[in-house]
Amino acid sequence: MANILTIIRIIFSVMLLFFPAFSPTFYFLYLTAGFTDMIDGTVARKTNSLSELGSKLDSASDFLLLVVCFIKLLPILRIPIWLWVWIILIAIIRLVNLISGYILQKKIIVKHTILNKITGALLFILPLTISFVEIKYSGAIVCTVATVAAVQEGHLIKTCE
Repeated sequence: MANILTIIRIIFSVMLLFFPAFSPTFYFLYLTAGFTDMIDGTVARKTNSLSELGSKLDSASDFLLLVVCFIKLLPILRIPIWLWVWIILIAIIRLVNLISGYILQKKIIVKHTILNKITGALLFILPLTISFVEIKYSGAIVCTVATVAAVQEGHLIKTCE
């Protein structure tokens, strides 16, 4: 059941590409995808169906939703250059983490830390705040948490925790 919820998130994420950003259908698909992300882990734990496949599928679907939102939202948002630089630096840290994890353990490692979950929640809320909070403020908050989360994840990977 948990993997079905995750697959629904993948389908809805792809469907977002076909609707205008901030339209009612976009919001419906976006919020439903977010809801499935919130409950799939709980469902997996409650049904004793936690699996390595489910964890990787969850991470992949989270990444897909993020990429789709970038594709849909970045062209219409006015993001300051300094925030772009910060986003790129976070992406570089995350890439180094993935490479380090693969070198150290011969597999892709994604840590599901509390800070990563908070970062995900903030990223999810971000498009919902665009109409009343300037992106430079909300983006700075998200980037601050995402930076700390990425550094923490790198530390955990390197210490094999």
